[in-house]
Amino acid sequence: MSPSPPSRTGWRLGEKRARERWETDYLAWALADFSGYLAIDELYDGPFCVLSIVDNRTFKRLFYQVLDHDPTQDDMLAFFQRFQAVLQTRHLTVRGITTDGSPLYPATILAVFGPVPHQICEFHMLKDLTHAILRAVAQARKQLAAQQPKLGRGRPTKAKRKLARQRQHLQQKIADLFEHRHLFVQRRLTPAEQVTLQRITRNLPQLRALRDIMHEVYRLFDRRCRTATALAKLARLRQRVQRFTQVRQVLKGVFSANLEKALTFLDDRLLGATSNAVERGNRRYRKMQKTVYRVRTADHISDRLALDLFREAAAQPRALTLSFLHSARTGA
Repeated sequence: MSPSPPSRTGWRLGEKRARERWETDYLAWALADFSGYLAIDELYDGPFCVLSIVDNRTFKRLFYQVLDHDPTQDDMLAFFQRFQAVLQTRHLTVRGITTDGSPLYPATILAVFGPVPHQICEFHMLKDLTHAILRAVAQARKQLAAQQPKLGRGRPTKAKRKLARQRQHLQQKIADLFEHRHLFVQRRLTPAEQVTLQRITRNLPQLRALRDIMHEVYRLFDRRCRTATALAKLARLRQRVQRFTQVRQVLKGVFSANLEKALTFLDDRLLGATSNAVERGNRRYRKMQKTVYRVRTADHISDRLALDLFREAAAQPRALTLSFLHSARTGA
């Protein structure tokens, strides 16, 4: 049976009272079904930074802190120690942590939680690599544009008609590369899209190599293999990238140590591959800031986050109540 949420008076009493009660009533509810797998992230809002810890299986925000400066290693260490103290009082342990690639986390996580599995968010790694691929395609378009022959003003003469056709061909290739640039980073291609990709990359072997490498990167995150297998495939992929001098500088992210840590989740089915559990709360915060303009001080941000936690706790019971009332009115 799922734990009951805290009393509705928690959010009726206002933002400031909610902040006073979130470490008692809300934490008791949120930690009742604690999974042990965490998603941690920091959110920047002007001079402020919001540190958040979310249960990566139940999607409940467990802990937060608002800073009036960019976080340091000491800030993260104190933040994690406070949360660890809360867990120890309830005899709970952390089994895995998912973060982005920020350097704030590795040392502080090891110091407070010990050698728990630390997963780098798969989405962040793929995002960096796809942006690098798209930049390489943009550079190829610029190189083709520089190769276009220059024609004088007016109708081309008979001697320049060949140059005019060549210029028109290059312009069409540049337009095709821009229109279908998504094919270089799309995870799966249909047979028709594969034909299109072969057509627009004719005489551009470096772009075909980029697409093949991106396909191999996606295969690294296949849940059907283990981390050791994925690391072996990554080693072969790095050797292949080293042979292509034209794309080696573009795909420097393939040689990042964070890419290896992004494969940790393959050995643990419950470890989250992404930090979406905490990112969804950050997106809700961004939406709130667009409408609630007075939430621009550290105290107001803390109060509003606490109130948001109690509203989140009441979401499921409120939905069940509305569903029951709807069924009663319709006679179902």
